[in-house]
Amino acid sequence: MNNKSTEVSHVRSYQDLEVWQKAMTLAKESYQATKSFPSEERFGLVNQMRRAAVSIPSNLAEGHTRTGANEFRRFISIAMGSVAELETQVTLSHELEYLNVKNKSDLLKQLAIVGKMLRGLYKALGAKS
Repeated sequence: MNNKSTEVSHVRSYQDLEVWQKAMTLAKESYQATKSFPSEERFGLVNQMRRAAVSIPSNLAEGHTRTGANEFRRFISIAMGSVAELETQVTLSHELEYLNVKNKSDLLKQLAIVGKMLRGLYKALGAKS
C-alpha cells in the first residue's frame, strides 16, 4: 500500500477508503454468488456467508467513526477475522458443489486483496500510535 498512513490521515469518510470500496464490491458479489445455493442453505451457509461479507465493510465503517487509531485497529482486526471466515465458507461451498471454480476463484482473489489491504491499514495505523 502506497504511503497508506498518510492517506489515512487525509480520509474524511470511511467511504473514501479504497479497502472499504473493495469490501463493498466483495459483499455484493458474495450476495450474487449465493443466490443459486439450494433453498435448504438459506438459513445456513447463505446466511453465514452474507453476514461475514457484510461484516468486512461494516467494521471498517464503524471503526473509522470511532475515536483514535487503536479503536480503528480493533475493528480492522474484526474485519480481518471476517475475511478468514468468508474464505473458509467459500472453500466449503465449492467442496459442496454450490460454487463453481470461477466463482470460488473470483471470491478468493478478492478476499486476498481485501485481506492484504486490511493488514496494511492495520500496520499503518500502528505506526501512528
